[in-house]
Amino acid sequence: MKLARSLGSIGGLTLASRVLALVRDSLQATFVGASFASDAFLVAFRLPNMFRAFFAEGAFSAAFIPMFNRKVGENDGDLSPALAFAERALAVLFVFLAAMTVVMLAAAWPLTWGLAGGFSKQHPTADQFAFAVELSRITIPYLLLISLASLLGGILNSLDKFWVNAAAPILLNIAMVSALLFFHGDPYDTARAQAIAIPVGGLLQLGWLWLACRSAGVSLKLRRPRLDPEIKRLMKLILPAALGAGAVQINLIVSTALAGALLAEGSISYIYYADRLNQLPLGLIGIGLGTILLPTVSRLLGAGRDAEAMETQNRGIELALFLTLPATVAFLIAAEPIVRGLFQHGQFSAEDTVRCAWALSAFSIGLPSYVLIKVLTPGFYAREDTRTPVRFATISVGVNLILNLALIPTLKHVGPPLATAIASTVNVVMLYHTLRKRGHFAADSQLKRRLPRLALAALLMGGALFAGERLLDPYLTGNLWMRFAALSALVGAGGALYVVACFVTGAYRVSDLKALIRRKSQAAPKE
Repeated sequence: MKLARSLGSIGGLTLASRVLALVRDSLQATFVGASFASDAFLVAFRLPNMFRAFFAEGAFSAAFIPMFNRKVGENDGDLSPALAFAERALAVLFVFLAAMTVVMLAAAWPLTWGLAGGFSKQHPTADQFAFAVELSRITIPYLLLISLASLLGGILNSLDKFWVNAAAPILLNIAMVSALLFFHGDPYDTARAQAIAIPVGGLLQLGWLWLACRSAGVSLKLRRPRLDPEIKRLMKLILPAALGAGAVQINLIVSTALAGALLAEGSISYIYYADRLNQLPLGLIGIGLGTILLPTVSRLLGAGRDAEAMETQNRGIELALFLTLPATVAFLIAAEPIVRGLFQHGQFSAEDTVRCAWALSAFSIGLPSYVLIKVLTPGFYAREDTRTPVRFATISVGVNLILNLALIPTLKHVGPPLATAIASTVNVVMLYHTLRKRGHFAADSQLKRRLPRLALAALLMGGALFAGERLLDPYLTGNLWMRFAALSALVGAGGALYVVACFVTGAYRVSDLKALIRRKSQAAPKE
């Protein structure tokens, strides 16, 4: 299947980036632990994470790619008009982002206070809060860098060079891992070094994508900004797309702020580490599928091939849930051994492991929804409808806020992850129902047949993990290689069991495998 092959082409690079992110988080837990210094850094890190989701993985691509592709299509594949449009977009975007960066630097104090809920429950000293504001000021310029990089990445995605854009986050993780390895000291110095690494990584990402564009024959010049009708149309699409694509991030911001205001020291860190593990399958599956589906579906709809667009969306949902359901069950069943093997050493204690594992299990309930949001929203964006997703995102944020306030008093730091999971599920139900009501999506017979069987296969795998995880548990607090071997055995055994269960339940048949091998052999180049 072309969709699976495209996902596979960027999956390896995304996997490399996520593995590096796990290495980074493991080092972060070792050197900084779950302390005020860690909480302060993670609040500062929330800003670049938020804008990466809004722009690089959502808004700009959602608004820019359909308009850029339409320009290419209207001119029989000639890139010149599309690149002229990209230059005009760059001129306006650069001025807007530069002004926003200056404003945010000046407002770093209230921004930090708002994102952390004033750290009210932790009662920080004046010096501690000043340190948190300092970290925010260091990370804020990443907004400008990653947003400019998203423009170049959007062009490369439109040219079907998905792998180049997928490789860019690796550079950010390399910068942050290097900072932890070579510049760690006491927890506060280490947190500061991590903050500095973020804009350095942004520069590396921007430089990489600029070189890739030059190599592809794309050279953008900085023009004088001018709000012509096309740029006004682009700007009108960006704002709702940012809110719609960033619904999960908005929910996490609300959760982080309430955790800082209502929960004890370390709670933000527990939520962060759990979210990073939860983001691993989301990054590998949801972001990759969303990146591929938007240009593919918009191209098919533009050519009047609506049936093929529907088929692509069905296979996207099928592939998303095939890969997501086992991860959800694994995080529910084996959260504690996974967290122990990755984070429980140095400053990160056994008690921290238990608390973080509960947060991870709560997050994982919404994992299918997080991924399906990435798969379903291209169905709106490809039709230049960015307003409907933002309405649903707004409702989702409201649900998240209400649930946070209701759950935190009883569930403590588990309340925000659970609220985020439920709110995301509400969002995906509204997206799916609206697409179906408009006639833009209908589940085909293959999808209806496979989904319950995939769910049963995931549950069978979960039962086996529950029985076998205790055998590996003693090895998860040993040396680095012992932990790595134990986690590899846990993940590898779970994956193998899931594949077997998919055939046992009939989710996939041997004939499907034979057909896939036959297609690959027919596509192979002849000598």
